[in-house]
Amino acid sequence: MTITAERKEALIKEHARAEGDTGSAEVQVAILTERIRNLTEHFKGHKKDNHSRRGLLMMVNKRRALLDYLRKSDGQRYIDLIAKLGLRK
Repeated sequence: MTITAERKEALIKEHARAEGDTGSAEVQVAILTERIRNLTEHFKGHKKDNHSRRGLLMMVNKRRALLDYLRKSDGQRYIDLIAKLGLRK
């Protein structure tokens, strides 16, 4: 259900705005998206895991808030990010 350290490093390198960037909105959204996709796969086999479902909902809300912030601050970065990650608007 969690992502490996190697996968997290790859996501950081792919979405970082500068060298050593681990906290920008793009990086945070990319990591949350990967975790959400992993949990979604988990729920296909574990339909009654309501405790993890709560965590999933919190992650989705956190990602939505970060995307809203990004859209307000820099619309082009928002558009590029959702296109790269394959998210809906």
